Amino acid sequence: MSKATLDKSTIAFLRNIKKNNNRDWFTKNKDKFTIAQDDVKQFIQALVDEMSKHDVIEKHKLFRIYRDVRFSKDKTPYKSSFGISFNRAGASRRGGYYLHIEPGGKTFVGGGFWQPNPEDLKRIRKEFEHDDKPIRKIINSASFKKHFGSLSGESVKTAPKGFSKDHPAIDLIRMKSFTVGKSFKDSDVTSPTFIKEVNSTFKAMRKYFDYMSSVLTTDLNGVSLID
Repeated sequence: MSKATLDKSTIAFLRNIKKNNNRDWFTKNKDKFTIAQDDVKQFIQALVDEMSKHDVIEKHKLFRIYRDVRFSKDKTPYKSSFGISFNRAGASRRGGYYLHIEPGGKTFVGGGFWQPNPEDLKRIRKEFEHDDKPIRKIINSASFKKHFGSLSGESVKTAPKGFSKDHPAIDLIRMKSFTVGKSFKDSDVTSPTFIKEVNSTFKAMRKYFDYMSSVLTTDLNGVSLID
């Protein structure tokens, strides 16, 4: 079963758990959590149905609301958000989608390549060193700027080992993650058009994903690395 619009009660639950982040309150309101979680699950299925019209989604995951507090100074036991990841199918489709639902203007759609493994990171950097024109054409396009503004991600302070600090693409080569994102207001989240906006934002990532997929599945000579 799927439902294309999130209930206002789901956002209200997240606001309330932020104000009452303790086990006693959660236990007393477990039924409200279940309703909110089911509402999100139905929305996710409706979203996957839309995403499947322009991409191949292998699986998706709704993250647990319970926080891992073992290594955190913040010992509050619950998240005040719902987070969902969407994995693309097949070795030739790289990049992942993410939806974060949180009141207070903190809802956002994200995607890309967050902290890629050392092998992938080196391959991306070598591609930018070799030729940064294709990626700049994508991230400087009107569509990319409209949806995401710019490519984001933490960068190292200086040139990575083996790369010149004077290279024209050093701004890209220094990056450690390569992500995009778009934020939404609380009023957007419960709007009937929210699912359309999220889906169109994911769809707008495709040119970027397709380019990065071609980089990560070939060597610098363009030879496929996929068996």
